[in-house]
Amino acid sequence: MSEIAVQYLEFEGRRLGYRKRPGHSPTLLFLPGYASDMEGAKAVAIDAFAEGRGIAMLRFDYSGTGCSNGNFEDGTLALWLEESLAVIDELTDGPLIVVGSSMGGWIGLHLAILRPERAKALVGIAAAPDFTDWGLASADSAEQQGVGRKFWESGQQLRLLTAEIAVECPVRLIHGDRDEEVPIAVAHRTMDCVRSGDVQLLTIKGGGHRLSEPHEIAAILRTISGLLEQAE
Repeated sequence: MSEIAVQYLEFEGRRLGYRKRPGHSPTLLFLPGYASDMEGAKAVAIDAFAEGRGIAMLRFDYSGTGCSNGNFEDGTLALWLEESLAVIDELTDGPLIVVGSSMGGWIGLHLAILRPERAKALVGIAAAPDFTDWGLASADSAEQQGVGRKFWESGQQLRLLTAEIAVECPVRLIHGDRDEEVPIAVAHRTMDCVRSGDVQLLTIKGGGHRLSEPHEIAAILRTISGLLEQAE
């Protein structure tokens, strides 16, 4: 895979690192999980896939992670959602296929709600919407598990699984049946809540939360490929 240099977007005093691969649309946008960054195995594999298909690809780091500046402890779901919106508004145009891993799947659902004209499809890899709710009983328990109080409070304000999720585009959820961090029941709840009539759940037998084994990444790439064909 040819290396794409890290560039930076200045946004409200923050310096957000990103890698943008040129190509034709729709652009693939990768959203990392909590305490993760754009250099993970899934992000790199999707970037290589994009290069092979001649497709545009954008991956970036939230503030306080990877090569973006800031303190991780100051990060909140609302802040990182705001940064995600800034990145797509400033650095891309045209249709997007949004690929979100874990927390990135939660942010991806919000992006699809807030930019419905841009998000043409959404892939949630072990997506974790509302994990401050079902995964953390309170702000105190969040802090005990290494999640900041500010993040927990922000997450509670941005819950989605309590009502219909106003996402109209095709949605593909990929989840391991042995995911001990995000129970597969969360994927079923997400599928039930999303308004779109084109929602599918792919269950990976024996898969954990990372879904970074070669056969798991292959399943992710097949899913993205199918959405690209559907978009043509």
